[in-house]
Amino acid sequence: MRIELVKRKNSSTTMAVLSPVIAVILTLISGAILFAIAGKDPIHGLYLFFIQPLTDSWSIQELIVKATPLVLIACGLAVCYLSNNWNIGAEGQFIFGALCGSFLPILFPDFDNWLTLPLMLVFGTLGGALWGLIPGVLKTRFNTNEILTSLMLVYVASLLLDYLVRGPWRDPDGYNFPESRIFSDSATMPLIDGRLSVSCLVAVAVVIVLALMLSKSLKGFEIRVMGESPRAGGFSGFSQKGLTLFSFAIAGGLAGLAGTMEVSSSLNQLLPSISPGYGFTAIIVAFLGRLNPIGILIAGLVLSLSYIGGESVQASMGISSKIASVIQGLLLCYVLVCDTFVLYQIRIVSTLRSGAQKEASDV
Repeated sequence: MRIELVKRKNSSTTMAVLSPVIAVILTLISGAILFAIAGKDPIHGLYLFFIQPLTDSWSIQELIVKATPLVLIACGLAVCYLSNNWNIGAEGQFIFGALCGSFLPILFPDFDNWLTLPLMLVFGTLGGALWGLIPGVLKTRFNTNEILTSLMLVYVASLLLDYLVRGPWRDPDGYNFPESRIFSDSATMPLIDGRLSVSCLVAVAVVIVLALMLSKSLKGFEIRVMGESPRAGGFSGFSQKGLTLFSFAIAGGLAGLAGTMEVSSSLNQLLPSISPGYGFTAIIVAFLGRLNPIGILIAGLVLSLSYIGGESVQASMGISSKIASVIQGLLLCYVLVCDTFVLYQIRIVSTLRSGAQKEASDV
């Protein structure tokens, strides 16, 4: 006896819409169980994790600050996933983009004028795109698995960042701490209020442009067709290799832009670790948002709660902030499970019966 997943002929549109909601509810239930196992009040824990960050202006600002890179990265990943290219290395593209965007204020601090920040953003975007193109080129040229190559490049980028901030790019006036020099005012994203910078407006603009591209343009049609049926796309004259390179470049470019804006606003310098895992969390954001830019914007705000909520329960209840990672993982698991049940039905097949049928068919 074995269990098979059989694709449904007609999947429920209603259930497809409700799937993320069900995943969130299951995550809340699992989170309550985790707090109870830790010996804490589950209701109070869920309140601190999901509700308290929405009760004051400072927390809401932090919510938007943390959602900005998630939304940007997830929008790029959505292009990859819609085109059936599995980019898992957005974290590395985020880091490498930040490195490329930071070399100007670090190595050329005297170049300090109105061109500094725009050039940083351009260099960061191009750097992330180039880093993203590596697994794309390897896939189209040598048929390598893009999941493995993109993921391994995350560690290369992380180690490169660590080497630079501890070595050649270390601040000479930083008392031997592993950090770069502080960026000048002209290399810093303009602030709106508190820590909230214009980066959030850039993220909203990207969401709008990408939503229009995917729904109204020929390129968006190509992405959807090639993602659902590469053979049909080939008959339409679309290039699978060209689309693979395009999608990896877009994903890497947006991740690199997010990395540059992160180090030029929230951090204002390079540190050995510049990301709490935005590149990996953005995968959850992309799927929770149904690979739709507008949905991703909402999902990014929801997932950013996990970072602030993790810090909140750590400070108030003495629970490790790593619970945020656990809840993020549970949410991704539930999203995938719910989507699987929406698209497939379970069928139990008797091995003996299937063997008999095979024998009969052979006869």
